[in-house]
Amino acid sequence: MFNPVTPQHYQTQLPGGSHWSLLVRRGLSLRLTDVAGGANLGVLMYNPYQLSEKYNAPDTLKCQHSFKLTQGHCLYSDMGRIFCSIVEDTFGWHDTVCGNSHAELVAAQWGARDYQTHRNHWHQNGTDAFLVELAKYNLSRRDLAANLNLFSEVAPDEAGNLQLRRQAQAGDSLTLRFEMDTLVVLHTCPHPLNTAAEYPRQPVQLELFPAPPLDEADLCLNHCPENQRGFANNALYHFGLR
Repeated sequence: MFNPVTPQHYQTQLPGGSHWSLLVRRGLSLRLTDVAGGANLGVLMYNPYQLSEKYNAPDTLKCQHSFKLTQGHCLYSDMGRIFCSIVEDTFGWHDTVCGNSHAELVAAQWGARDYQTHRNHWHQNGTDAFLVELAKYNLSRRDLAANLNLFSEVAPDEAGNLQLRRQAQAGDSLTLRFEMDTLVVLHTCPHPLNTAAEYPRQPVQLELFPAPPLDEADLCLNHCPENQRGFANNALYHFGLR
């Protein structure tokens, strides 16, 4: 929903098994809410003016000395810049190492269904969902990167194999504050480790609104020295812009 007379807040809902993309401007917040519980939100990020610059999972984790993402963490590009910061998070754990579901995995778990036959009851997978969105920007499979899986917590079992341990409850949310203009690509397809009996179709609500300005006491800025360098890289990137 968007009111052009008072364009300070935008809200929409992404159904389960769907995909979407949008350009989020610097200085905006994006709040993501698990509407019914059990959602998985796949996320990729790109610099819309230099599409080869994309979200970098290894740098995001190693520079913040973390295996998970939560409030206080920043999401880095492969150029050492910060796409956005996690300023609020009620769930507390978001996966950025397990990758994406694909057609063979989804078919093996829930059976093969195509849109031509089953319409809105088909079984979409994360990889193809991303590819459909990326094609809108003249991007392709070569431009895929390790993605985020928001609202999904993973942990090793006794044999050391990762498993999906926990997903968000209804109403859990996180808020991303965008530190640079960012092309955000989303899908609500199942996490690749999801073993539910039925194909999950959990929706996610999206809200866009202006973010408060960064200040010297900011949690994300002061989380670690690497984040301070990341914000300095952003300042240089934006130097001279009004």
